[in-house]
Amino acid sequence: MAETVLTAQPRSPLAHAAGRLAAATRSSGGAVRLAEVPFLAQVDVRLDAKGAAADAVGVALGSQLPLEPGTAVRTEGQTALWLGPDEWLVVGRPGTQRDLEGRIRSAAGEEPVCVTDVSAQRTTVLVAGPRARDLLSHGCSLDLHPRTFGPGRCAQTTLARTQVILVARDGVRAGFWVLVRSSFAGYLADWLLDAAAEYI
Repeated sequence: MAETVLTAQPRSPLAHAAGRLAAATRSSGGAVRLAEVPFLAQVDVRLDAKGAAADAVGVALGSQLPLEPGTAVRTEGQTALWLGPDEWLVVGRPGTQRDLEGRIRSAAGEEPVCVTDVSAQRTTVLVAGPRARDLLSHGCSLDLHPRTFGPGRCAQTTLARTQVILVARDGVRAGFWVLVRSSFAGYLADWLLDAAAEYI
């Protein structure tokens, strides 16, 4: 039986838009920064937040899973996003999904837990710059004011009628991650570029 070997480099969902995103960033004079952050590891975790597995998984990840709705906890190398009372998305550096999945499963031991690698399901768009909040507010109904949606906040919401996970990143200039399903990434990139034309 012949072995199947991956011979081509993987292509990100927004590889075709990289030039246009970079051009919009340059043309805005720094007002907005748009770029794909491809191939981030994404592992969906379902477990009882009050059970022993939650504490053990937190230790394995280097920080407890966030328990407050709509929050994100960042440690070196990964970010855990609260998606629901018993669901989190752990986002890590590209290529670390197997390591994350293994650490979580090992830490949970015999406790009931569901761990799913969903890395191929979404890509991530970075929206940063002084006008990033204004740009996102054109298509998102959330209050994105820093007092309400500052660093360490996340939400499952819609942006330009597209389901996304929006993450306010740590740091004043860090901006936002927009995690979008790969099949909608091209549409969302076009929408962001159109909305960003106001700042060019």
